Amino acid sequence: MAMQEKPDTPVQNSEPTVTKPVKHLELKATALLIFTALLVAGSALYLLYARGVFEPTQKLVLVTDDSEGVVVGMDMTFSGFPIGRVHRVELAESGNVHIVVDVAQKDAHWLRTTSIFTLVRGLVGGTNIRAFTGILTDPPLPDGAQRPVLRGDATAELPRVLAAAKETLENLSAITAQDAALRTSLANVRDVTEKLKGPHGAMGAVLGNDADAQKLVLALDRANALLARLDGLVGKADTQVFGPEGVMKEARATVVQLNGLLAETRTSLKKVDAVLVEAQGIGADVKGATGDLGALRADVEANLRKIEGMINELNRKWPFARETEVKLP
Repeated sequence: MAMQEKPDTPVQNSEPTVTKPVKHLELKATALLIFTALLVAGSALYLLYARGVFEPTQKLVLVTDDSEGVVVGMDMTFSGFPIGRVHRVELAESGNVHIVVDVAQKDAHWLRTTSIFTLVRGLVGGTNIRAFTGILTDPPLPDGAQRPVLRGDATAELPRVLAAAKETLENLSAITAQDAALRTSLANVRDVTEKLKGPHGAMGAVLGNDADAQKLVLALDRANALLARLDGLVGKADTQVFGPEGVMKEARATVVQLNGLLAETRTSLKKVDAVLVEAQGIGADVKGATGDLGALRADVEANLRKIEGMINELNRKWPFARETEVKLP
């Protein structure tokens, strides 16, 4: 068998590697530590400065009965800009909560004695403390002033809103139910609409059935026929009374004859008056004849009164334009 050759193995150097020492290593490490500490301290001081820790401030104490959601460090805003920061929250002896707010003096002029403060908790987001000033000419708010804060919790209204929504849904369900009054009313309205579209229209809808509507139509037709007949009768009566051959013409002729009779009677009375005047000059022996003439005159006057009453009655029933007055002597 042939002998296999072994591969050549590298020859390892048995001498160790020697590193050169760093000069002033301790000094450099100390300087690095000092620089890091200064950097951290500078950053902290800058953050404190940026947060307004070194700015002059004045205190404002907001009094409320519930400080849920209020944490130290949260901002108090005015018109959307932070002008103060919550310094601490403490419970007073009266049971109310005192929220101590540090307000920067450069922004304190926005707060007046009539300013209003609110604590609002929304459905989305955290709690916000807001300040509102209506009149900027009012006296400025003094340092350490205590003011009540108005709370507005949107989540507190959720139970009432949900109860109202539930009640509304129940009412809608009751309204739209199969046996609800609204469905019955709509069905009645649909029936009335169908009747309005029927042959008798609104009359059929009012009466309720077509038979009564047909009766009413027949009654109306009969009433129209009766009115037509009445119009004919009135025309005939007008012709009979006021026509050329009517009663009115005969009545007028009768009145003319009565007027002629009265004229003749008036002439006779004048003659009788003349006779009476002549008779008055006769002596006492003719007094009996004069009494007879007086009785005759009384009879004539009675007849004249009867004729005059008849003419007045005719004039009352048939008023004419010509003069029919009877003048007695």
